[in-house]
Amino acid sequence: MSQNLRVLVYGVCLLFVFATPALAAEGSQSGIHFSAAIGAALTIIGAGWGIGRIGQAAVEAMARQPEVAGNIQTAMIIAAALIEGATFFALIVCLLNNGSYKPYSVN
Repeated sequence: MSQNLRVLVYGVCLLFVFATPALAAEGSQSGIHFSAAIGAALTIIGAGWGIGRIGQAAVEAMARQPEVAGNIQTAMIIAAALIEGATFFALIVCLLNNGSYKPYSVN
């Protein structure tokens, strides 16, 4: 695992460890919900990484076989569009799900 990825993972884990007691305090009505934000961030990071890998592979394939560059580019654009469609769906689900989050029951 690369050093940057390791630092990112440790940072996110520390955020969860230290934020949990503060958000779980009794009587706290902070109303801050990180579930949609974290889900949206992970969705965007995953989509960006996937589209980047598709672009990298397409450019390498075009460099090896320039005569089929048009076919490779078409396939790359179709795959990127499918990833973006799934990303938009996941973002909408994350954001709509945040509105139904009720951590405290009102008596």
